[in-house]
Amino acid sequence: MSKSKTKIEKQEQDDLLSRRGFASAALGGVGLCYAAAVSYPVYRYLSAPVEKSAAAAAVTSVTPPDAVKLPPGKHMMFKFGARPALLIHHKDGTWAALDAVCTHLGCTVQYETENDRIFCACHGGIYDAKTGKNISGPPPRPLGKYAVTVSQDAVVVTREKQG
Repeated sequence: MSKSKTKIEKQEQDDLLSRRGFASAALGGVGLCYAAAVSYPVYRYLSAPVEKSAAAAAVTSVTPPDAVKLPPGKHMMFKFGARPALLIHHKDGTWAALDAVCTHLGCTVQYETENDRIFCACHGGIYDAKTGKNISGPPPRPLGKYAVTVSQDAVVVTREKQG
């Protein structure tokens, strides 16, 4: 009886090892899938700014269509490379072109004509409409500023030299 008992015990031990091996492999596979599912979005998030900034750096000037017809006190949105930008023709006749992406979390900002300010609705950030300087709220830096050249037939917006 001792031999049959050991044979049964050995069979039970083999069954246990195969179940344990299967469970280990299954958990390892699930863990690997989970790691890939978490890592890919993190990779895309971290690599996207590099790709966008490289594409945006290739563009050095833009002529927004119909900008020359923009009356004083009005504004328009336009694309500077891959990024939205804001062109403002102030009531005093001066022009300002600013990056339209909030420096806090990347929301698109809006020009408020009645308050003569740039406002980010995401977290209440406020910028100066002429300089792009951050006035209040959570934005850590001013908006990027572009140079504006106005002629009779066009308004040309150019990337300012970083010195």
